[in-house]
Amino acid sequence: MSSEDIRCCVCSRCRNPFSAESSREPTMSQPGFACRPPPDVETDDCLQEYTYLFNPDILKGKTAFITGGGSGIGFRIAEILMRHGCQTVIASRNLQRVTEAAKKLSSATGQKCLPLTLDVRQPQAIMAAVDESLKQFEKVDILVNNAAGNFLCPASALSFNGYKTVIEIDTLGTFNVSKVLYEKCLRANGGVIINITATLSYKGQALQMHAGTAKAAIDAMTKHLAVEWGPDGIRVNSIAPGPILGTEGMRRLASPQAESSNVYQEIPLQRAGNKTEIAHSVLYLASPLSSYVTGTTLVVDGGSWMTTRNDFPALLDFWTTELKRDK
Repeated sequence: MSSEDIRCCVCSRCRNPFSAESSREPTMSQPGFACRPPPDVETDDCLQEYTYLFNPDILKGKTAFITGGGSGIGFRIAEILMRHGCQTVIASRNLQRVTEAAKKLSSATGQKCLPLTLDVRQPQAIMAAVDESLKQFEKVDILVNNAAGNFLCPASALSFNGYKTVIEIDTLGTFNVSKVLYEKCLRANGGVIINITATLSYKGQALQMHAGTAKAAIDAMTKHLAVEWGPDGIRVNSIAPGPILGTEGMRRLASPQAESSNVYQEIPLQRAGNKTEIAHSVLYLASPLSSYVTGTTLVVDGGSWMTTRNDFPALLDFWTTELKRDK
């Protein structure tokens, strides 16, 4: 990728992301710029071009540990952080996936990316992964808890093991990785924890009781950890994405109606989001720009949770149809 492919709208004189000169960027003066999505690709590939809105060195010298970093939102988070000077560790149960992802990320950004195999349900495996990360980079400054498991199922049909598995991956996994990194690095050096949650519990989303309760618990955990670990110089926040294109969630969980423009018109911003928008939100919370922000959940969903229908009978019909088809 040539340098011409990377365009920066940060003031070259003072490198200030909020400088007056940066406001002269043509895209900022166009109508509707505040709601226009940044370029993105739906596959697990790096962006072909990127326009900097923040200082490109805002995370220089920092290291981020990202669970579920080999694909989807996690992959794009890793890319955006790396484009801003950050080294990364991307961890997943699928070593081949994160290894291939790490090659792509390093090639596109010029930053180091360490791929590791990890099951967030196993504290001993987490300890080994963190030890390897510290051996490679000496410290970890940013933790992004992105690993998750989900599927559509009404509560009445949900198995005991199915519910347990989601809770173990999402809620316990978030605690496990946070606790290990706190003990091994963050308690002594401070840092940032960002948990990827969801808006499912806000209105009792049909067919999502398992994931909704798991993510609601993470939002509560975020507040508790922010209070207890704040004195150690650690900020803890959550991000709750809405419908995001190019993710496993959209491919596996969305009904066919979700692809229609009528459904997107129910969203106040009239569209689905993309992975770069979530990554930019992580970048903000990971950076000094949010130095006084902790214990909160940033909802990045275009307002969809407030206006999108939660039609249990229709969703139950969809689930039943899919179940019959799979058989």
